[in-house]
Amino acid sequence: MYNFDFRPETYFLTESTSVLLVKLTFPESQWGEQISIYAHFLDRKIEYEALDFYGNDFMLYPRVSEEPLTFEDMVYQIETITVNTDQIEGKPELTLNGIPEAESIYYPELKNYFEEKRKNFDLL
Repeated sequence: MYNFDFRPETYFLTESTSVLLVKLTFPESQWGEQISIYAHFLDRKIEYEALDFYGNDFMLYPRVSEEPLTFEDMVYQIETITVNTDQIEGKPELTLNGIPEAESIYYPELKNYFEEKRKNFDLL
């Protein structure tokens, strides 16, 4: 069972103010695209950003928090990613086809969570 209340103490273990939180791969997309979710520490808040290889910006909810997200909040953030229609290059909505594979050093259970979900939908 997953600990949906799990929350990392911090994302920023060094003096860096930006980290790669999660790498998502979408095998069912036309090109097997990837989206990376980053956390940036700015003005005593954590801002989240999701970008693909081409620099397309995706919308995340929540976009800002005061502390690291719980596992449940991170799953919600991934499952509700949408295309930012203000800055479209090409067809980034095609990237979001299927259920992603996820990797994260901050949320190690994400990998198993999404693998299990992919199995339930016969995507493995």
